[in-house]
Amino acid sequence: MKKLLALLLVLVLALGMVACSGGEEKGSVYWLNFKPEAKEALESLAKTYTQQTGVEVKIVTAASGQYESTLTAEMDKGKDAPTLFVVGNAAAVNTWGDYCYNLKDTAIAKELSTDAYNLYDANGKLCSIGYCYECFGIIVNKKLLKEAGYELSDIKDFASLKQVAEDIHANAGKLGFDAFTSSGMDDSSSWRFSGHLANVALYYESVDDKWTECPATIKGTYLDNFKNLWDLYINNSAYAPDTLATGGYDAGAEFKKGEAVFYQNGSWEYAGLIEAGMKAEDLAMIPFYSGVEGEEKAGLNCGTENCWAVNAKASEADIKATIDFMTWMVTSAEGTKVMAEQFGPIPYKKAATPDNVFFADALKYTADGCYTMTWAFNYTPNVNEWRAGLVSAMNQYNAGTGTWDDVVTAFVQGWAQQYNNAKG
Repeated sequence: MKKLLALLLVLVLALGMVACSGGEEKGSVYWLNFKPEAKEALESLAKTYTQQTGVEVKIVTAASGQYESTLTAEMDKGKDAPTLFVVGNAAAVNTWGDYCYNLKDTAIAKELSTDAYNLYDANGKLCSIGYCYECFGIIVNKKLLKEAGYELSDIKDFASLKQVAEDIHANAGKLGFDAFTSSGMDDSSSWRFSGHLANVALYYESVDDKWTECPATIKGTYLDNFKNLWDLYINNSAYAPDTLATGGYDAGAEFKKGEAVFYQNGSWEYAGLIEAGMKAEDLAMIPFYSGVEGEEKAGLNCGTENCWAVNAKASEADIKATIDFMTWMVTSAEGTKVMAEQFGPIPYKKAATPDNVFFADALKYTADGCYTMTWAFNYTPNVNEWRAGLVSAMNQYNAGTGTWDDVVTAFVQGWAQQYNNAKG
């Protein structure tokens, strides 16, 4: 009888343990959100997911400009630390790499449409993956382009872009518009060229030399390509090169008024162009074609510092729950809709198409197998000082009081100098 009671007791205990465990521990998600403007939409999305799955999702939003300090404080909470957080650049990988779960071959990584926005550590661990991005390039007024006798498909590389732009400029008086908007070099405009256009030279060199952090020196291998585009801009516009330093021009207003076909800028300009009365079907964005071999397969300049990392120090259940939630956000109808509304395009196979046609262009280039020109200018040491030196040299070149060699010196030697200054 005692043996029977003992056996029954063991059975009851075993069944109880199975019942309590539910077969598998259910984890939870804690997302430390980087973007305050998306707070309410993401909290609503989290509630939807919890209703559908029963998995708890907590979203805490760091105040603007306070993400790093908030993350540091929250990570000190041990088992209550975020399971999902942002590691958006190489410096952050160096700081938080030990906390980053290797996302290689996970369900969320398999949904990516590109590797362009992913960050790895020195050992090749996939530390964080992009979840949204911005893009820049050359914005085109397709309506004016057609009036000039061309279609977007006529522009495939630098040679074809140059031919079209020079023809439009030569006939500007008859057409009533020019090729390029002004390339003002005052503080309100010069960042487009000392930052974004400089990405032509920096991106291709970063690919050649496989940059993973800011290099102490650069070679300037592709500065002739930078010059190709810059010369095209300033010589095929209604505004004389020697007036650009202090001209006080407004390229955006020029483009909105239909004064030029081409306008270098980014995806953030779209809403303002539409509000000004331009039509979505008349707008497109093309890559920085600059004469680099194989550039017919170039895409737009796209980048981000919005990259998800999963806390490697969380429990296995919480890691699984977090990756499941991330995957749902980029594959479900509810998730992709909110992601498109809040962040624009997302680099995932099932991304919803955003209304912004510049983002749609970026997605199409990627879908067509074109390479993304990632934001290598983010590596720039002492960025404001380096750009100021470059702008000064470009102004001398524009005015004819300096040569392109001065620009090369500011670009290459200026980089080494600012790197040393930054290192102290």
